Parts: sequence; structure tokens; C-alpha cells
Amino acid sequence: MPHQGEILQDAIKNSGISITRIVDEMGITRPTIYRKFKEETVDYSFVKRIGDIINHDFSNDFTSVQQSALSFVTPVQKSSVTNSVTNNVTPRVAQIQSVDSDPSKQLLILQAKYIALLEAYNELLLKVYGPK
Repeated sequence: MPHQGEILQDAIKNSGISITRIVDEMGITRPTIYRKFKEETVDYSFVKRIGDIINHDFSNDFTSVQQSALSFVTPVQKSSVTNSVTNNVTPRVAQIQSVDSDPSKQLLILQAKYIALLEAYNELLLKVYGPK
């Protein structure tokens, strides 16, 4: 059974929309999206943003176990990165606090927070210094 990253990659491939367009609209780099394709679990906000770009609903693509892993991160609408520098601050991804003592779930939560922080940092760098 394919993991979430593979499901995401297949949906993008089947949509006919280029990776270049997706990474441009999301404000991320190509290596970032290819790393996501290799991950077994992908945070909800990332899946939602991809779905919005390619007009695909992923709710039927993941098993119930995979969907439960997606619920750690609530969706956030992020603006597309433009060539002009704006003064808008990207909103932080809201995390659901878990009282679960399961170490693997806690690790997934921390991973999602770390990735969201890295993506926000990359967006800030793009806004300040612009694309290469």
C-alpha cells in the first residue's frame, strides 16, 4: 500500500499540473516537495494546499489510519509568493495539543511543527530577498 507521500505524488502526476507551478504557488523549493513525496505521513495543511492547487480532494485517497495522522495540523490558508515583497506575515500553523502519551504521536506532532516552522522561514526569506 502506498504511503501518503506517494499518494500525493500520484495525484499531482495525474492532474497534469507541473511540479514547477505547484512549488511556485506554494512558495517552496523543488527539493522540499520531493522530500514530501518520500514521507510516510504528510501534514494536513500541505495536503490541503496541494489539493487546492490541483483541484483534488484527498479525503478518499487516504485510509482511516492515514487520515488520523493528518489531523495533527489544522489547515491554514497561505498566500502565494509573488515577486514583490509584501509586509504580510504568514500565519503560523495551529497545532492541536495532544495529551496522548504515545511517543510516536508526539514525534509526529513535533515533526509537523518543525516542518511548518521551516516552511514559514523559507517564505520569509523569499519575501525579504526575493526569488533567485
